[in-house]
Amino acid sequence: MFNLAHDIMIPPNTKRAKHDDNDNEEDRLSDLPDCVLLHILSFLNSKHAVQTCILSPRWNNLWKYIPTLKLHSSEFRTAKKLGMFVTKILTLRDTSTALQALNFKRIASFEPQRTLKEIVNYACSHNTQLKRLGISVKGDIGIILPRISSCQALTSLKLAVYGKGVSNCERTLFPKHLNFPALTSLDLSNFAFCANDNADHAEPFSSFSRLNNLIISRCSVRDASILTISSATIVHLTMCGNSSSDFTKIELSAPSLDTITFYGTPSQRLYGSSLSSVKQVNIDEDIFIRIGEPHLILLSWLQDLDNIKSLTVTAGILQILSLVPDLFNIKLPSLHNLKSLKVKLKPHPYGLSSYIRKEVVYKYKSRKEAHKIRLKEADEPYVIIPEGIVDFLLQNSPSAEVGIIHYMSKESAGNYPVG
Repeated sequence: MFNLAHDIMIPPNTKRAKHDDNDNEEDRLSDLPDCVLLHILSFLNSKHAVQTCILSPRWNNLWKYIPTLKLHSSEFRTAKKLGMFVTKILTLRDTSTALQALNFKRIASFEPQRTLKEIVNYACSHNTQLKRLGISVKGDIGIILPRISSCQALTSLKLAVYGKGVSNCERTLFPKHLNFPALTSLDLSNFAFCANDNADHAEPFSSFSRLNNLIISRCSVRDASILTISSATIVHLTMCGNSSSDFTKIELSAPSLDTITFYGTPSQRLYGSSLSSVKQVNIDEDIFIRIGEPHLILLSWLQDLDNIKSLTVTAGILQILSLVPDLFNIKLPSLHNLKSLKVKLKPHPYGLSSYIRKEVVYKYKSRKEAHKIRLKEADEPYVIIPEGIVDFLLQNSPSAEVGIIHYMSKESAGNYPVG
């Protein structure tokens, strides 16, 4: 039989001696019932959970009954060691214990894919009990997606593909027809959605009848210009880094949609019957990428999301918005119901882009002040809220509460840099 604990870690003799010296001390943790200890162990990476078997005879076999598996490559020096550990833990784990959650993460070079297939096959052997599945790997996982579809009890699914090219044709294709009847949370990274037959739009989520939370990161659309998000149950939608020129519009057909969170540079227009149902919007820029006219797209979002009550933006987003020509002469038809406006003073990760610096900072600052900003950027990216932009957003809701959130999540009511 495999001695899994010895294969992954043998504590030095000095450490073992220290434990032996304390053998006579009261061990309150080991006196807890199995269900409590298993709950505690379920929060650990599987490697660490297995290592607890050396603590005492009480812990010797507990890890075999943990209902979760967390297999992260960061705990292993090589893919070979990871593969050996995966094989052994799947072999020794108690076969009668239902597997409720499995998370596999391998971002580094991943060859061969035997380990991934082994993990997926094991997960599918528990397909009637498995509730949460997460797979983040480098390479194409398209081959395993049909296999995963047998896990009909899934309520949460996270799939991320890394290391592939950034172009649309190199992303892993997300199947047109996947059916997870119990799924409530879906998180996808680096996928391409295919167009529907004889249509100019892709509609990949319509078959998920219970979906409540949807996250799409760095995804694209193939052979279509519109991504349609159609669901009667989606409440929370998060879009991250989907700054792509291969599709131009996002159609929202989700009457229960309440919250939209966006990270990146606005590059697709939003439209659809569900815009009026959205009550909370969070917009956070990352690295400024000028694809199309992000300032006009951002303005269209604020004009079309007319019933929102809470708006949270970064100073960088307000800088992008300030690029709209004659912005302060525009009368907003929206934001009449706004109750809360929060602005995050989040530094730009790589300093201000040359375009933003030229069009925003130098536009509102004197030459002397601009020179100070240029010098300061070397040590601390400068954050600026363009002058008049807050009043512009509040023109239809002047009594809305305004909050300034500093980078370390500390809020203050003033003393922020306004151009």
